[in-house]
Amino acid sequence: MRYLMTARSTDTTPAPDEKLFVEMAAFVEEMTAAGILLATGGLAPEGVRLVSRGDDLTVTDGPFTEAKEAVAGFALVEVASKEEAVELARRFRRIVGDGESIVQQVFGP
Repeated sequence: MRYLMTARSTDTTPAPDEKLFVEMAAFVEEMTAAGILLATGGLAPEGVRLVSRGDDLTVTDGPFTEAKEAVAGFALVEVASKEEAVELARRFRRIVGDGESIVQQVFGP
C-alpha cells in the first residue's frame, strides 16, 4: 500500500539546524535502503490554486498569505499497512519536532 505523508509548517516551526539535517539524511537513507521510500521533497510556498464552481474556474497565483499553514514537504512511501506508515510519520515528527503531519493512503496504479 502506498501512503502520502505531508508535513505542514507553522509560525512556530523552528529553522532547520545541522542536527536536523543529519537525522533526516539518516532517516531518508534508511527508508531508501529498505525500498519503501518512493519520493520525497520540499514544496515552495508559491503555487497556483484552481477552484471550480459549476462552469467557473478561478486560477490564483500564490503564495497564499491568507493560509496560516502550508504544506512544506512530502514523502511517498510503500509499506505493508497503515500502522507502518503512521510509525514512519511518528519517527519523522520526533526528528523535526513540533508541527503537523497528515498520512493518506494513495489509491491507483
